[in-house]
Amino acid sequence: MKLSVIIVNYNVRYFLEQCLLSVMEAAKAVETEVFVVDNNSVDGSVHMVREKFPWVKLIANQDNAGFSKANNQAIRLSQGKYILLLNPDTLVESDTFSKCCDFMDSHPDAGGLGVKMIDGSGKFLPESKRGLPTPAVAFYKMSGLSKIFRRSKRFNRYHLGYLPENETNSIEILAGAYMLMRKDLLDEIGYLDETFFMYGEDIDLSWRIIKAGFKNYYFPETRIIHYKGESTKKTSVNYVLTFYQAMIIFSRKHFTGSNANLMIALIQLAIYFRAFMALAHRFFQSALLPVMDFLIAWGGIWWMKNNWVRWIFHGDIDYYPAYYILIVVPLYILIWQTSLYLGGSYDKKQNLFRTVQGYLIGSAIILVFYALLNAELRFSRAMIVFGTMWGILASLSLRMIFSKIGWIKLAYNSVQNKRIVIVSDEDEFNRVSGIMQNSGIQTSFIGWVKPETPGSDKTNCLGEVCKLHEIVKIHRVDEVILCSKNNTAEEIISIMTTLQNENLQFRIVPAESSFIIGSNSINSPGDLYMIELNTILKPYNRRYKRFFDLAGSLLLLLFSPVLLWFMQKPLRFIFNILCVLTAQKSWIGFCDEDTSTSLPKIKAGILHPAIFFTKEELNKENIHRANILYARDYRWTNDLHILIKGFRKLGN
Repeated sequence: MKLSVIIVNYNVRYFLEQCLLSVMEAAKAVETEVFVVDNNSVDGSVHMVREKFPWVKLIANQDNAGFSKANNQAIRLSQGKYILLLNPDTLVESDTFSKCCDFMDSHPDAGGLGVKMIDGSGKFLPESKRGLPTPAVAFYKMSGLSKIFRRSKRFNRYHLGYLPENETNSIEILAGAYMLMRKDLLDEIGYLDETFFMYGEDIDLSWRIIKAGFKNYYFPETRIIHYKGESTKKTSVNYVLTFYQAMIIFSRKHFTGSNANLMIALIQLAIYFRAFMALAHRFFQSALLPVMDFLIAWGGIWWMKNNWVRWIFHGDIDYYPAYYILIVVPLYILIWQTSLYLGGSYDKKQNLFRTVQGYLIGSAIILVFYALLNAELRFSRAMIVFGTMWGILASLSLRMIFSKIGWIKLAYNSVQNKRIVIVSDEDEFNRVSGIMQNSGIQTSFIGWVKPETPGSDKTNCLGEVCKLHEIVKIHRVDEVILCSKNNTAEEIISIMTTLQNENLQFRIVPAESSFIIGSNSINSPGDLYMIELNTILKPYNRRYKRFFDLAGSLLLLLFSPVLLWFMQKPLRFIFNILCVLTAQKSWIGFCDEDTSTSLPKIKAGILHPAIFFTKEELNKENIHRANILYARDYRWTNDLHILIKGFRKLGN
């Protein structure tokens, strides 16, 4: 056996399937065995592997054993001359295995090998090549000197920035996403150190290879896509603590004397500094925009109030009491901001329409309360109107400025306005566009680009893939969908790297699959056969759903003395209200009879969307369809319709 490929999986089913499809293609050129070690995933990964890839040697753990232990389980069973540790969120080229094995065969000094990695947007990942994190290297990285002097051999040794991206070189540390090593060498120096649960094990093993007298190589003559770049979770406190704890373990193991003490001291200092920076960064990201909105809105109304008094009331400073600007105006602004928050105007990806909508809804709420107040508490409606206009103008301007700086992302176009091209043959184009249409997606433009086929009919398509760069510009394309049935991994990666600067989204459709993977990161994989739909998992939809639950529970509780007479189970009805108020349940959830693992995780519901079916229609297929429709295009009005339909069953 030439090669043993080992993939450790944990809850990334759709990435894993795409990875295995590419591995299957690459394994045609090399005698290969493939292991998948699943660390107790709950997303259906094990079932998918057994059903679609029966040739894979599957190890299904009953708990999360960690990265090192899971890999070691498969290494002990492997028969290959070479061992490849491969992440499930990767896509390999069809010649990756053959090229890498040939290189190892021709370089007996090579103990380990890494390849060129790009992320989901086609950009080069600097962690493809790394140096040993000595105290000096760690200091230069933590101090930011490595970013300032990217090409410096002294200051940027962590990512070896002085080495060309497209040149084979000896390096010190291999990336854990793709580590090819000699099996006999691993038998000699030991497998992955299971002291490392996550992070650091690749550094430790790479360094042990070098200490055994072998070299590690960076080999850019083949490429892989790695969705989860190293920078993915740098602002996570948990990441900081886990990563730097791994570095402490490494330092105690490999450094001695003053070097070890200095390294540990630096790491401990870095832990506090990075944890503080991570918290500050998250606070800055989440609080800056609301604080700026508040201050600008308050300042604008204060200025307008003073000038309104001067122009209309001829300088009568007593017209507005002192508490108006100190209490009333802040209350107005808080109502506006609550509406903005619920509408998604403070989400990571901003939609300017939602900002306008948030202000208008907030103003309507303010005017309703205004009409209910006593006459002496009704201040000028003009200030509410002017405040709304000023708030909209200021907030839109602020978001555009922040977008230019790069602090936030703006979604100028709605999903319905996306312009998409699909790179495939005609049959696959019809299949994928059919999936999109059946999923309720309405785009402003869907074009077809063909792979290069000599003499092929071009009547119905925009052109061949060699013209894709021009097609993207002419048709103002937002998104490119690449079908792996008609495009090899090499072609997909080449397209992504060629168009990486065009501000495009890329998505990949595995052959014969009904889902589309599209993400720069493993943390946002895209939904099952849904492209940016109004899914129930969107942050503002989660807020709408929770708001509906709270408002509905309070209203039901208020009128419960009357409603109890209409309930099938009155006492249970009161209990359910308390469960929903305390977020243990939701009024609407999925039907329990649907055990599909493709459904998103939401709270158990009192009622479900299949309530509209008659007893004769209530079968597994219809139940699953109802759940999918509810999940993929959420509206709070849907919850209201279901609640009204099943009103007497609220005590179930």
